[in-house]
Amino acid sequence: MPNYLEMQGLTMATISGLLTATGAVTTYDTTVAIPFMIEGKLESKATVANGATPTTDYGTGAAFPALVGGASVANTPGTGVIVVWGLITGGTVKCMMGGVQKLDMQGKFVIAPQFPAIPEGVCPFAYQVLKAGATASATAIIFGTSNWNATGFTNVIVNVGVLPARPKVA
Repeated sequence: MPNYLEMQGLTMATISGLLTATGAVTTYDTTVAIPFMIEGKLESKATVANGATPTTDYGTGAAFPALVGGASVANTPGTGVIVVWGLITGGTVKCMMGGVQKLDMQGKFVIAPQFPAIPEGVCPFAYQVLKAGATASATAIIFGTSNWNATGFTNVIVNVGVLPARPKVA
């Protein structure tokens, strides 16, 4: 006999929205509508073309900090971070940023970054692994403000139904 209580309060995206964030822009796209649930309540987000990327962290209310690259000082590797993209009731897109971590000279994380705290009522649908490497500007990479193709900036998107135990960064 199934245990119906296991599915109570489920928060998840049921289809990938195929989030993309590329090029000389600060906007994002989803090429597929995203049906999702928050605490079991069904919602849906229509596709987005050239959506404005959030510039403040939904979890903290603070503006996103700059990722520091190494271009201004020789042999400085840069920094990276994880940003989680989520939906709230009504289909509004929100972003939350984890703690900034240092990179080595090969652009790999010295200490693996963690997911940020996800506020109640947010359904994650993707996360990004963002890195401002050794060739990136020392102060110009700011999530939601800098172009996705800024020099030395890498951006890997992982579409999810629910967040894994920890981000995949390799």
